[in-house]
Amino acid sequence: MALAIRDVREHDLDAVLALNNTAGRSILALDAERLRYFYDCADYFRVAEIDGQLAGFLIALREGSDYASSNYRWFATHYPSFVYIDRIVIANAYRRHGLGRVFYCDVTSFAEVRVPLLTCEVFLEPRDDVVLLFHGTYGFQEVGQQRMPAAGPLVSLLAKELPSFAYVRETYLDHGGLPAEPWLAERQRPAHSGPSVGETHS
Repeated sequence: MALAIRDVREHDLDAVLALNNTAGRSILALDAERLRYFYDCADYFRVAEIDGQLAGFLIALREGSDYASSNYRWFATHYPSFVYIDRIVIANAYRRHGLGRVFYCDVTSFAEVRVPLLTCEVFLEPRDDVVLLFHGTYGFQEVGQQRMPAAGPLVSLLAKELPSFAYVRETYLDHGGLPAEPWLAERQRPAHSGPSVGETHS
């Protein structure tokens, strides 16, 4: 089994959209416009390929985005610098095989050289103990709760401190920036950017 984690490409978007919208009730649906916003604006948008097949994806944004999600905005009002995981989706055929942890390791590697905090939220309605346990064992702590708009579900707002960031900041970011290594590079986004969009989170 050959696994590759790579930045999303434009030709992946139809497959990403289909995967998102068949993921079940724990993932809010996307439309093409909202997915295009992520393609244009997300700081982290990577897909997993297994033997050439799309097996999953993860989307994350840094602070300073115009993203209108109430959960993203909660973190923006409480923390000056963070990476926010908007959604992770794994295809049914590849669930319970550790791919979620692979993605979380990858997004942590992305985040810890840029920010002191990795954030996300999980639904408490309906409660999913597997998801809660996954995040708890990965080092996330609850920092708040809120109900999503339009009488939406109650969510637990989670944050994970990234202790490596202090070293990276003091050694590199305060002294000219990160080394010019491919694994440290920013995602190459399209030159144009989309409009702000509303609630789309998982």
